[in-house]
Amino acid sequence: MSSRDQVKASHILIKHQGSRRKASWKDPEGKVIMTTTREAAVEQLKSIREDIVSGKANFEDVATRVSDCSSAKRGGDLGPFGRGQMQKPFEEATYALKVGDISEIVDTDSGVHIIKRTA
Repeated sequence: MSSRDQVKASHILIKHQGSRRKASWKDPEGKVIMTTTREAAVEQLKSIREDIVSGKANFEDVATRVSDCSSAKRGGDLGPFGRGQMQKPFEEATYALKVGDISEIVDTDSGVHIIKRTA
């Protein structure tokens, strides 16, 4: 796959009771994840997205503190990826964004995300 067929993105993931894996780097036993409803996770992400879009918060800083994905250590950066490498809803949302855009809430088996396309 050539690099022009790939995209690059960062994301913020909030896991919840319905997530396929109920543990993360910041919640290894999954205690918070198991008590977080999908609705609560969505509300938290909506608030985070508002703060980022309004300029009150920086995407990478928030990802480092809040994201349940191990990519949090890199400000949410997932690096380049191509079609078929991510869960379908995540892939479709990322490819639909223009560079610099931030998605609405994206639901996957992992949890709920906001995605920032970076390349």
